[in-house]
Formats: sequence, structure tokens, C-alpha cells
Amino acid sequence: MIDRPISELFSSGRPLRSLEFFPPKDDAGVEHLRQAAAALRKISPDFVSVTYGAGGSTRERTARVSALLKRELGFTVMPHLTCVGHGTEELDALADRIHGEGFRNIMTLRGDPPKGVTHFEPTAGGLRYASELVALLKRRHPDFCLGVGGYPEKHPEAPSEAVDLDALRAKVDAGASFVTTQLFFDNAVYFRFVERCRAHGIQVPIVPGIMPVLSLRQIQRFTALCGASLPTTLRRRLEATDDQPDVVEMIGLDWALDQIRDLVASGAPGYHLYILNRARSALALAAGLAA
Repeated sequence: MIDRPISELFSSGRPLRSLEFFPPKDDAGVEHLRQAAAALRKISPDFVSVTYGAGGSTRERTARVSALLKRELGFTVMPHLTCVGHGTEELDALADRIHGEGFRNIMTLRGDPPKGVTHFEPTAGGLRYASELVALLKRRHPDFCLGVGGYPEKHPEAPSEAVDLDALRAKVDAGASFVTTQLFFDNAVYFRFVERCRAHGIQVPIVPGIMPVLSLRQIQRFTALCGASLPTTLRRRLEATDDQPDVVEMIGLDWALDQIRDLVASGAPGYHLYILNRARSALALAAGLAA
């Protein structure tokens, strides 16, 4: 079955809801993911995405999980693809494989360097920028719908917001259909980012990426990696209850609920949940939004 392009879903005018999975390390993890994904069918996400490990380390597992979610569970699936670890000939072959399996949506990213490597270096004969990967995929299969990443608080490697927006504009000009943002916890950050994008000529949908907090230590690690900030109010609430995981999760879900309600009410084109393969938080959010 050939997937419907996500760009067509945006034309419905209603907020889209999407979820992100990551490939597990072993067969037991795959079974856990299968159970979580099966539980999440009841909330009918518009599409789901599957991440690609640093250095392309999960390439085969990304393909396996994408196939499971598409064929066994019936989701519209957007696998991730990165520049890391691939020459252009291999990327052409991967594009052909993805297209041949009926996928029509790809989250197109430069990717992170392999573990232990601090600076990105393109593979010999490979690509340096996500915009180049977007262009390659659109040349190879023009009917691909390509998503790209955006950083509301600037990519950690970008020397300035202007340079970061130039890079995002290059990805859109190369053929990207929409942007999904990195996580953030202050909606004002997202709205300012959208305003800057529009002023910079970036007119495609910009989907806010939301991660419900499950632990203070974990979220501090994530925010440090991606350059996101943790609002003082949220940090103080988490610090006050960090020895009680259930309370931390409740605080994190309440914060995410407030974010999503405000985003949707203010015209965001939907929201993308970074759920870390956990069905419970996504189901709790769906229940809260249905109330």
C-alpha cells in the first residue's frame, strides 16, 4: 500500500497529531514497541515517525520498525533518513528501497555524528547538509513528501539565528514540505520562531514538537543536547518532586497538555509528540485533550 503524502493531510485545515518512535536495541524492545504502538492505534494519530540512530547506527532497525508500523498496524509512517555514514550512491539506493516499499514521507535530517565524535564530518562521497539530502531525494523521487527539523532556540552549532534560518530556508527551497521543531517548553519561543520563519520567507507548515517530561535528569540531558531551555517554573516544580517519579510524570503531562491546548487554540498546524516509545503518556495526553 502506498502512503498518502503528509502535505495533503495539512490541507484538511484541522490540527494534525503525530508520534515519534525510536528503534529498540533488541527483540524484546521490538515487542514492547509493538505493544505500545498497538495501544496507540486507539488515538488514531495522523502519522508516526521512526528515528535514525547517530551515524546511521539503526538503519536496519529503523526499516524493520517502519515496516512493522505500516504493514502490521496500519499507520502512515515517516521514517527518518540522515546524511551520516552514507555516500550519495548509497543514499540513492536507500531512497529507492524506501519508495519501493510504499513509503512516501521521509523526515530528512543531516544527523548527529557517531557516539564519541564531537563534530560532524561528511562521509567520503556523501553530503554535508540536510538541504542537499532533500534535493537528492526530490530528484530521485519527486513524489516524496519531506519533513525537516527546525530549532526554535537555534541549532547548537549555528553561529546566529540568521544563519540558522538561512539553513532552514535552504531546506525548504530544496523541496521540503513542512518543518517539525525540536522540543521546547515555552510556547512563546515557538510563536517567535514561526514569526521569524515567515519573515524569512519560510511559508510551509511548522509543527511544534512536544516532549512530556518523565524525569528531570533526562530532560536536562535532552535540553543540553539540543539547546532548548527549561522554564524556571517547570524546573522548580520538577526539582521539588524529583524523588517521586509518578508526581514528576503528572507534572510533565500537565505542562504538555497546557502547551498543546494553547498551541492548537492559537493556530498551530498540529503537534508532534516525542513519546520515547511509551504509550502511557501519549494516551494520557489524548484523554486530557478529549476532556
